[in-house]
Amino acid sequence: MSDERLEELRVKIRAVDCEPVALIGRRKDLVIEIGEANEALGLPVLDPPQEAKVVRRAAELARELGVDEELTRDVIWRIIASARDTQEGRTRWGPPLPHDSGAPSAPGADEG
Repeated sequence: MSDERLEELRVKIRAVDCEPVALIGRRKDLVIEIGEANEALGLPVLDPPQEAKVVRRAAELARELGVDEELTRDVIWRIIASARDTQEGRTRWGPPLPHDSGAPSAPGADEG
């Protein structure tokens, strides 16, 4: 492989990276909007069973598409946790805190 080909591939990766980053932001915004709609309707904002359902659905889709299911679950749980933090008035970017396993044990934003 030549240096030119390697750089060409890196340029393509940088372009592709824009897509999932934008989608993560859009998805989080939708989750927050669902939480606000639930609150306005007098429904619970946090719905852990719904979160689990969403993660299972994403894992099934990953399996169908030949994508790593565990990675997909991890990404979806992280987005849920981020939306939950936003709804609870906290903003936390970066890796989970030492006590935060990213597991679904804590309640989170409802996702429809």
